[in-house]
Amino acid sequence: MTQMTRIERRTGTAFELKRGQRLIVCDPMGEQVSDLVAFGLHDRDEVISNGRTFDYQDTIYLTTGHRLYSNRSNIMLHIEQDDVGRHDFLLTPCSKDTFRILYNDDDPHRGCFGNLAAALDDYDIGADRIPCAFNIFMNVPVDGDTGRFSVQPPLSKAGDTITFRAEMDLIIGMTACSAPTSNNGTMTPIDYRID
Repeated sequence: MTQMTRIERRTGTAFELKRGQRLIVCDPMGEQVSDLVAFGLHDRDEVISNGRTFDYQDTIYLTTGHRLYSNRSNIMLHIEQDDVGRHDFLLTPCSKDTFRILYNDDDPHRGCFGNLAAALDDYDIGADRIPCAFNIFMNVPVDGDTGRFSVQPPLSKAGDTITFRAEMDLIIGMTACSAPTSNNGTMTPIDYRID
């Protein structure tokens, strides 16, 4: 078995994931979130889309058996296995503005958005092209009557994983989330491996 690669707390990374490869993401310590974005390797204008995914999967709660679609209605990732069963695809990556506006932080961290932008720069993907992320392990229940949502502690426990299979050649960006509300203040690492 391939050893896990660690994304240190409050950082991000980007890498290629080829069609047919599996991406296993692990929460090594529990209650941590990882923002994931995907771009077509051969055409970076094709990007993961929460709206298309919701249209075709008929749910906002995506788990084993669901597929994540691109803005061009192509399947990018297929969720093959999921220990947790609750992830978020509504909220954007936290950013300096998130910390300034929601946390009243005078010296804001660049957040997952800034970490993704730095990592994706190696692939000539600018910050303005970063879409809404698939927020692995993030727990955002939505009230069925009012539509109001709340960010709750992740349900993931130490060692929980989710496995994606790539349905096309991709560039993946991932983080170990920086926002304390999203990860119950843990701000711990995230591990992953490619099989």
